[in-house]
Amino acid sequence: MAKHGKKYQEATKLIDAEATYESAEAIELVKKAATAKFDETVEVAVRLGVDPKKQDQAVRGVVVLPHGTGKTKRVLVFAKGEKAKEAEAAGADYVGDADVIAKIQQGWFEFDVCVATPDMMAEVGKLGRILGGKGLMPNPKAGTVTFDVTKAVQEIKAGKIEYRLDRAGQIHAPIGKVSFDSEKLNENLKTLIDALNRAKPAAAKGVYLKGISVSSTMGPGARLNAASFR
Repeated sequence: MAKHGKKYQEATKLIDAEATYESAEAIELVKKAATAKFDETVEVAVRLGVDPKKQDQAVRGVVVLPHGTGKTKRVLVFAKGEKAKEAEAAGADYVGDADVIAKIQQGWFEFDVCVATPDMMAEVGKLGRILGGKGLMPNPKAGTVTFDVTKAVQEIKAGKIEYRLDRAGQIHAPIGKVSFDSEKLNENLKTLIDALNRAKPAAAKGVYLKGISVSSTMGPGARLNAASFR
């Protein structure tokens, strides 16, 4: 087992590992328990009552958090002509086609999210192994393969995040920074959980939201009363 430092051990005394909290109280405790010298990210882990091995129970989607994540993402758009100009006007950090593809093949990765117009996907597909391995491949389900590049770029800049079920049947997502007001973190949390409830697969049976916890990057987690979100 990993050993934790004195600050972490002190922080664990603030949160009862056996208790469940309402979201507002849990967020307050997580903020108090954050002891790192940097502005830690507040993260949510949601355990879902689905079988991640079954395709008809997959949970994946996107949601725009009302108060963003506290991190400004660098957006790369693969587009040509007017759509390239549109992407630049929308605030994309990088825009290009063959030239950018060549840079990436040579090891350039100064971006956090990729958007592509559908007509570019045949070329972008050449980067499948490179971008796919880093979770950066544009995907229609994530809204990153679209001709509406203005909307895509603006939503990403505004705080759109992607959530995806992992092999353990959990969703992990950021909802902001420790420096955020508790109310803003709470609103971001509720927005995410609402999105997960709407994404519930028809094939899912029994209790869907089985467990929810929040924590900061370096701090201990607080378990939430999942029933209050059902």
